[in-house]
Amino acid sequence: MNSKLDIIKTAKSSINNQGQSILKLSDFVNEDFKETVELINGIKGRVIISGIGKSALIGTKIVATLNSTGTQAIFMHASEAVHGDLGIVQKNDVVILISKSGNTPEIKNLIPFLKKIGVVIVAISGNKNSYLVKNSKYFLNSFIEKEACPNNLAPTTSTTAQLVIGDALSICLSQLKGFKEKDFGKFHPGGSLGKKLHLKVKDLLNKNLKPQVDTDQNFNEIINEISKKMLGATAVLKNNLAVGIITDGDLRRFFSKNIDYNTIKAHDIMSSSPIKISSEILASNALKLMNKNKITQLIVEDNNTYTGIIHLHNILNEGIS
Repeated sequence: MNSKLDIIKTAKSSINNQGQSILKLSDFVNEDFKETVELINGIKGRVIISGIGKSALIGTKIVATLNSTGTQAIFMHASEAVHGDLGIVQKNDVVILISKSGNTPEIKNLIPFLKKIGVVIVAISGNKNSYLVKNSKYFLNSFIEKEACPNNLAPTTSTTAQLVIGDALSICLSQLKGFKEKDFGKFHPGGSLGKKLHLKVKDLLNKNLKPQVDTDQNFNEIINEISKKMLGATAVLKNNLAVGIITDGDLRRFFSKNIDYNTIKAHDIMSSSPIKISSEILASNALKLMNKNKITQLIVEDNNTYTGIIHLHNILNEGIS
């Protein structure tokens, strides 16, 4: 163990190495990149991505990003391809082979069989003079000067460069396809991201906790209703329409004025013209509205009928932020 290692300095050096190398990649974006994007956007088949070792791991991530942004993609391990997995590949597909050196034996063995099928081969490589690049129709240059590894051996910066090239492809394709948030949501129904894209206010409303008082109800009744329903507020109704809202904050401000609360009615305390939303809007959009207006509750109303109150914590508890 190297007890003299400056961990912070080493970490910063690694990050700077990768950051600078990634920025230089933009210099390599050329007509080959443009034509690759246009080709993939117009194919009837799928994108098949293959690699070996660390490049294979990067390939699986690129496949996941493509699929989640509207481009059908499949990963095929280069060493398994020549042992049966080559059956995945169809003539209308585009095959992207990832290799830093471009001379990996498994990749070199695979290329002749891909050419027999007749697919277009795209290379993501850092070696423009490699066997892979010379046998590919398009070359996406992922060249880096040095790995972050102090011995310049472990794939670090080179695999980051490959990933960035794949991400750039995915983003360009998603924009060409007009891929929107609602489309993204179709492929991400789970987790906090899925909730952000799918969960609506109506899914969070507790119909048993629907705090409401009439405009003429007294102070004690207001406090009882807010305490009982545990949402930190109550809607104020007149002729069954929500005309105001009273929050915990309104009560605290009222107490500071030293007014005789025995004579007070709901209409004396309420905030008029409260912000209202439909139960059909996304909970994430309700959260944005709360943050914009610096409030923690919103009145929910459908077809001019009071439905309930949504609280900031109802949304945050679902992992939406």
